[in-house]
Amino acid sequence: MNGDSPPHPIGFSPTCWTLPPEVLSCLGRLADDCPPRGRGWCVAAACILEATVPKPGNVHPGASFDDLCHDELVAAALAIAPVMERAPRVRLGTTIEAAVSASRAVTRSNANLGIVLAIAPLAAVREDGPPTVAGVTDVLARLDRDDAAATWRAIATAAPGGLGRAARFDLHDPAPDDLLAAMREAAAHDAVARLWAEAHAPLFAGPVRDLVMAVAAGMACEDAVLHAFLAQLARTPDSLIARRHGADVAATVSTRAAAVLGTPRVDRPAAVAAFDHDLRVPRRINPGTTADLIAASIYTVLRATS
Repeated sequence: MNGDSPPHPIGFSPTCWTLPPEVLSCLGRLADDCPPRGRGWCVAAACILEATVPKPGNVHPGASFDDLCHDELVAAALAIAPVMERAPRVRLGTTIEAAVSASRAVTRSNANLGIVLAIAPLAAVREDGPPTVAGVTDVLARLDRDDAAATWRAIATAAPGGLGRAARFDLHDPAPDDLLAAMREAAAHDAVARLWAEAHAPLFAGPVRDLVMAVAAGMACEDAVLHAFLAQLARTPDSLIARRHGADVAATVSTRAAAVLGTPRVDRPAAVAAFDHDLRVPRRINPGTTADLIAASIYTVLRATS
């Protein structure tokens, strides 16, 4: 897939994909400064849809964590929408910091730092229509030390768990002068940092493509999102799982996702349910970074249909 071309096949249009009624109902709560199909609206739609689809190991309407529930994810999605609507007109670091602050004001814990970091460069692309590698490259080329400082403050505000320590560009140290250099340093062990390091090319070539192909094949909205989630998890071990539980556990989860993806369609609901159970009992193993990538992919596809 050429990163400079819209990441969708010829003929892909808004009529190919209908958002679920419960997602549309939530979007009705957005303020007038987030018009339908605009950047903010698409960000909110992407985040709410991602949180609504019952994906193994993630929060959804039927499954919560002790410190995070589906309603909070919806609240966070609506809170960051106006910030993302303004993204092309302000500095990227400003968008990230404002979005994280808006989200933390309506949630008990870090609800969407990964999503904010994954989507903000896409929303900041100045051109209308779907974001591209060229557009993201232009956004990242304008970064300066103020963006780095704002992003470091945003991460501190979100207070994500399981980050550990780093020899260089540690989040407990002062912000670096070069934010993109810090992302490149982290790219080997953090999938969202890898997006920044490669101008989101892995997103377009991976989960965006999976999602578009699923929709083009006639899958319903929720089924397409679940398919893209499983495909991404099968392709790349989740970096949040690897950080918290180790590379071996992350690889095992990816192998299990591939097995579920290969299950005959008639047996897949039971396979998904069993996979979901095993990611929650006896301990929580959350493919949270994969979910962040799926939210960013949904945003990209929605912008392609705007």
